[in-house]
Amino acid sequence: MKILLVYPEYPNTFWSFKHALKFISKKALHPPLGLLTVAAMLPKDWEKNLVDMNVTTLTDKDLQWADSVFISAMSIQKESAKKVINRCKEKDIKIIAGGPLFTAEYEEFQDVDSLVLNEAEITLPPFLADLRNGCAKHIYTSKEFPDIEKTPIPLWELVKMKKYASMNIQYSRGCPFNCEFCNITVLFGRKPRTKSKEQILAELESLYSQGWRGGVFIVDDNFIGNRAKLKEDVLPAIIDWMQKRKYPFVFSTEVSINLSDDEQLMQLMVQAGFNKVFVGIETPNEESLVECGKFQNKNRDLIACVKKIQQFGLEVTGGFIVGFDSDNSSIFERQIEFIQRSGIVTAMVGLLNAPRGTRLYQRLVKEGRLLEEASGDNTDFSINFIPKMDYDILIRGYKRIISGIYSSKPYYERVRRFLREYKPLQKKAFRFHFSDLLAFFKSILSLGIIGKERFHYWKLFFWTMFRKPRLFSLAMTFAVYGSHFRKIFATYLREK
Repeated sequence: MKILLVYPEYPNTFWSFKHALKFISKKALHPPLGLLTVAAMLPKDWEKNLVDMNVTTLTDKDLQWADSVFISAMSIQKESAKKVINRCKEKDIKIIAGGPLFTAEYEEFQDVDSLVLNEAEITLPPFLADLRNGCAKHIYTSKEFPDIEKTPIPLWELVKMKKYASMNIQYSRGCPFNCEFCNITVLFGRKPRTKSKEQILAELESLYSQGWRGGVFIVDDNFIGNRAKLKEDVLPAIIDWMQKRKYPFVFSTEVSINLSDDEQLMQLMVQAGFNKVFVGIETPNEESLVECGKFQNKNRDLIACVKKIQQFGLEVTGGFIVGFDSDNSSIFERQIEFIQRSGIVTAMVGLLNAPRGTRLYQRLVKEGRLLEEASGDNTDFSINFIPKMDYDILIRGYKRIISGIYSSKPYYERVRRFLREYKPLQKKAFRFHFSDLLAFFKSILSLGIIGKERFHYWKLFFWTMFRKPRLFSLAMTFAVYGSHFRKIFATYLREK
């Protein structure tokens, strides 16, 4: 069989970094890891092609080549996914769909021939068996969680690596916490399931042998869900592997705030080559933390926790939410103050939304407050339920936060605050890339000469050059990120 694996397009959002990627001549942040992993599970004698619509166009020629199309998507890709499905139906091509979007909202995709839902390690084999026997069903689902120590290495040969800013791998699935608004435990459970150190090293070796050098994002929703295994087994193995290969990768991942409690774990992560972690901070309002069940963030000096992580050499990027039932009108200034004081440069502040299947979704249905399905983008000024706070006050306050943290002056001030306190461990080998030099000159032209923020840009430029020369490249990267964030929110503000 000829299988075309299609990854739908992301809209231009906060996390797309599309405006920033133009500086380094890349098309997308990461390749579609789920589809590449599924490709490795398909029969070896099948022909396989990948079309990631974030880096290339899906053509009629691509579709005409295929016997079947495998499509995977997240909720934010819903509009693009529906267009792909319609094109396949017009050409009478069989469609097999899976991934978070289809698992959560399978009722909306009756046109799909087979929905292979939940985790493919369990649901894909019976589908393939039925397909061989000519009796494939419409839905394959399971409530079981598979052992991911049997998950194969993604089929990297399908990817044009030069199109991406970073590669990605997965170490674990599941999260021990159960935040009301989060659908991770719905999809993957509360008991973290992990791969073996041998698997992780094999996946790193696979990327290395394909010629990749640079960033690797570990896509786990909570990388530190099983801290003991990381400290005793996995991280020491990665440290040894990285040392022998002269540090070819720089890692980033997602963690919970309790990372700050474990100095040994932070030291091991930095020694292994980690330099960035995303943390769900959500809110400085204790009542809202209780409301959403984010108990791991309660009774803490959250700013001190963030600063400790950053002082160990891990840049913290953060997620923040407004619109909780417990929020009042003071939350907007409190969020601004927290973000500015913390030095979290990449602070994603969104309106609370209720993804399908979450405890929040179920509660809002019972209370008669749910309005529609969540868009998957909580920075686009959409909210899919009736908030307790007056809607107009909430939207005005949200706009105030965006202005208060991403206007040029507060943003560049926050960058300098971070750079003053950040203490990276210099381990990665220096590698010159022409694209980096080109990006630097693009930033001078776009931000330092043409850009409205040119005063702040040059102030950061010279401040870093003389005060923190080791961090000059990072400072210029932050300047580019800021430009992206301002363009994204300017678009949303125009639409509102």
